[in-house]
Amino acid sequence: MNYTRRQFLGTTAAAVIVGGMKAQGTVIGANNRIRVCTIGFNGQGGSHIKDILAMKGEAEYVALCDVDANVRAKGAALVKAAQGKEPKLYKDMRDAMQDKDIDAVTIATPNHWHSLAAVWACQAGKDVYVEKPISHNIYEGRQVVAAAAKFGRIVQHGTQSRSNGTLIRDMKLMHDGFIGKIVESRGYVYKNGNRGSIGHGVPGAVPESLDWSLWQGPAKERAFLVNKDRKKPGLFVHYDWHYFWEYGNGEIGNQGVHEMDIACWGHNRGLPTSVHSAGGRFGLEDDGQAPNTQATTFSYADGSIMTFQVRNLGSFEEAMGGNCGNSFFGTKGFYVRGKGFFSYKENKGGEREAIAIPENAPKPPKGDKWQRFFAAVRSRKPADLPMSPLEAHQSCVHCHLGNIAFRAGRSLAFDPKTERFMDQALNPQLTREYRKNFEVPQIA
Repeated sequence: MNYTRRQFLGTTAAAVIVGGMKAQGTVIGANNRIRVCTIGFNGQGGSHIKDILAMKGEAEYVALCDVDANVRAKGAALVKAAQGKEPKLYKDMRDAMQDKDIDAVTIATPNHWHSLAAVWACQAGKDVYVEKPISHNIYEGRQVVAAAAKFGRIVQHGTQSRSNGTLIRDMKLMHDGFIGKIVESRGYVYKNGNRGSIGHGVPGAVPESLDWSLWQGPAKERAFLVNKDRKKPGLFVHYDWHYFWEYGNGEIGNQGVHEMDIACWGHNRGLPTSVHSAGGRFGLEDDGQAPNTQATTFSYADGSIMTFQVRNLGSFEEAMGGNCGNSFFGTKGFYVRGKGFFSYKENKGGEREAIAIPENAPKPPKGDKWQRFFAAVRSRKPADLPMSPLEAHQSCVHCHLGNIAFRAGRSLAFDPKTERFMDQALNPQLTREYRKNFEVPQIA
């Protein structure tokens, strides 16, 4: 079925009322299970399905949605094998949004769909787990925050480190001044060397199973490109869209958003007042647009800074044995994710002295990302989420600012209160032009 935006919003008005009534009840779905639909599951969404199916008694799949018929068929077989019953299948998420049997959706589409899908779900009375990044641009993220509040929906962002018990404890210690005032934070991603060239594209036939127009959704409509260099159906599908501005956010918004979220969590300063970013797409001969090597610096109103680096040719030894990480430097000591707290003083062996966790420190809480999401869906308390939609939005804003500064090629001044650039000519980059019937509505 084809919808205009007006028709869709009209049909979802009633669903919002139903959703509000359902949220106040004590029973959600058969046997008190939360009824779920995953939207987009050729990649990360596939792990959503497997993880949720493994949570016996917590939730059940009543529907799946994907624009590729082959993907839908594989998902249906997986769910049927686990639950004994095949779920309803949808190609267009707008049909799924109108299904009153669905309590919550998980969204793992390409980035350019994330916010619109989340807003539509909120309007339709569904709770939402949306993969990272929560938005493709700054305007969209703000609308997700507003939609969650306006329609009383539970919205959780897919950066699972926020559910890590050890990090929750350690972040609380930092926020309470355990290593003094944090004056510098650092995040890095050195795994880009695993990505390799994405090749070159030429116009070609769309696979019969794929609805290419619907895949593009809010993005500008363009010809399908066949990847002439690699044995893949297309240049964009099903993964390399990450490296094109119309669909993805580059590596800083791919793996990088996980470390960016941790950096923002620990730095705890909200949004920056200025940003500078430089880099390029080095060592690759392909059609990718986004940089694979990028260094970004954020400055904040109190003078503190955060640096973030994406590197294609990284040294794992320099990264202390890991290809992704975070460090936080306070006036009394520093913290390295996965390593612990340290003093600036050296011990007799010439190493930094470790700082022991206080005996009275709270024990790391238990619960993974899905347990926390479903607990919040049941309690109807946003405080039960590992992070608020606003916190998710602010972490993603950092990624968007880095990319805008990179493309501008200069330092940019930013107003954290209005979420606008001081240079008015740059403010159109806070959003983009949307295709008709796929506009992200203004909620805020």
